[in-house]
Amino acid sequence: MNFDQSENQIMITQMIRDFAEKEIRPYIMEWDESQQFPVHVFKKLGELGLMGVFIPEEYGGSGFGYLEYVTVVAEIAKVCGSIGLSVAAHNSLCTGHIYYHGNEAQKKKYLPKLASAEWIGAWGLTETGTGSDAGGMNTTAVKDGDHWVINGSKNFITHGISGDVAVVIVRTGEKGDSHGMSAFIIEKGTPGFSAGKKENKMGMRASETAELIFDNCRVPAENLIGKEGEGFVQSMQILDGGRISIGSLALGIAKGAYEAALKYSKERVQFGKPIAQFQAIGFKLADMATKIEAAELLLNQAAFLKNSGKKLTRESAMAKLYASEVACEIANEAVQIFGGYGYTKDFPVEKFYRDAKLCTIGEGTSEIQKLVISREILK
Repeated sequence: MNFDQSENQIMITQMIRDFAEKEIRPYIMEWDESQQFPVHVFKKLGELGLMGVFIPEEYGGSGFGYLEYVTVVAEIAKVCGSIGLSVAAHNSLCTGHIYYHGNEAQKKKYLPKLASAEWIGAWGLTETGTGSDAGGMNTTAVKDGDHWVINGSKNFITHGISGDVAVVIVRTGEKGDSHGMSAFIIEKGTPGFSAGKKENKMGMRASETAELIFDNCRVPAENLIGKEGEGFVQSMQILDGGRISIGSLALGIAKGAYEAALKYSKERVQFGKPIAQFQAIGFKLADMATKIEAAELLLNQAAFLKNSGKKLTRESAMAKLYASEVACEIANEAVQIFGGYGYTKDFPVEKFYRDAKLCTIGEGTSEIQKLVISREILK
């Protein structure tokens, strides 16, 4: 495996850095404070081909692989975790689910709109009472002629209000049966389908998180993805790739926090010299840099396996677990290096600190990742 940056990755890196300096960095705290979801930014990212990174060109995507995808998410998250999160959720969850499991008619209908960001995508698995225990979901779909009637709700859904289309996994069989759930595509404006409460979050505040509500929502049978009963299995496969997304998000946040701390430590003078020259700070920076390298290697390995079409459940779980935990550690140390200034909103590290924590929770908690890894190594 050669992880030297390809020409595509170098091009993407520079493109995102240029875009982020102009379109994202000046507004980070404004969006964070107001919890504004800047839809216009994602439209522009769509024009750059970053909202359908691994979608083939025939469906309007960029046709890149997962190594490029890691670069996209990490580079955006270095500047703003919220924007990185929404790019990741749109690409890997909604868009990815339709691409990997939809039929040809569904791909042709939805992927061009999603890859261009004409439409923003949402994906719903979690419910109020079923986070890690997704098999216990209460939202149901009942067949009625050539439609399915859906009742229930989903929560913690990225783009729950602003999304134009959602892929949702609901129960079509017995509770707890891994083959008793099915996935459906539901468009905004479908009668009985609405958005509910928007969450007031600690971090990732510019990435919209809200509830989805289904009240006798009638969905055409043609919007079933795959076959009845395949939804949970499809979701587990999607989450294998989703772990690369959140790991990449964590990597970007870690890099952003580290680079800010490194720069500050060279500029901040105490006792007549930059604090970077004190061993206490130098060792912190050494640990941070080493952990970032290790996280990036784990993510590149998982991305390589994804590109190769090989099983990656263990590797993606390891990458997500390690990168997310490391992001929290590095953001914490960055705040410490900044000292009192790190605790203020005038400097970027307090936001990295708040944003990082979600990475240990979203798309499978750290505890669930350890469960997945342990099951894989004990087989």
